[in-house]
Amino acid sequence: MTVQRPLILGSTSRYRRELLERFRLPFDVVAPDVDETPHAGEAPAALASRLALAKARAVAALHPEAIVIGSDQVADLLGQPLGKPHTHEKAVAQLQAMRGNTVLFHTAVAVVCQAAGFEQSDTAVIRVHFRALGDAEIERYLRAEQPYDCAGSAKSEGLGITLLESMDSDDPTALVGLPLIRTARMLRAAGVVLP
Repeated sequence: MTVQRPLILGSTSRYRRELLERFRLPFDVVAPDVDETPHAGEAPAALASRLALAKARAVAALHPEAIVIGSDQVADLLGQPLGKPHTHEKAVAQLQAMRGNTVLFHTAVAVVCQAAGFEQSDTAVIRVHFRALGDAEIERYLRAEQPYDCAGSAKSEGLGITLLESMDSDDPTALVGLPLIRTARMLRAAGVVLP
């Protein structure tokens, strides 16, 4: 019988924690100590990929026997990264810029186990088509949901779904913050038993 290694989610995101709970596996949560500042000229997809791997590696360095999951999401409007707005005013500006446009959400995930010499990463891309939102709609939405901790200022798993025209993805949980299909694939490759 194989002894399962400890599993750690290297993230402070409650959304990622809730998603990972779907696997019904015991796991711990450790906050990664990673500078999330974009590099000059760094493309949104490259930023998400770099940060997911950096988070997994940072936590794996502290817990070398564990299998560590790191993830990051960057919203991409016409090649420009949109981060978490943190304030009402920035959220209004983001949603005004996104209305009537297609936004790409790059959600990267990395799985690292130092002791096993295991490292894999992948990125899911979700194409989100926003409706032509009026200012009053944006204001009502933000007052109701207050999505200031979400890249792109919209929670598709909540009221934010009403802002969208459509979305396209091969890994639908990626928009919430952790692409579970890809995560499951990498965890199996790392030796984690999943149904």
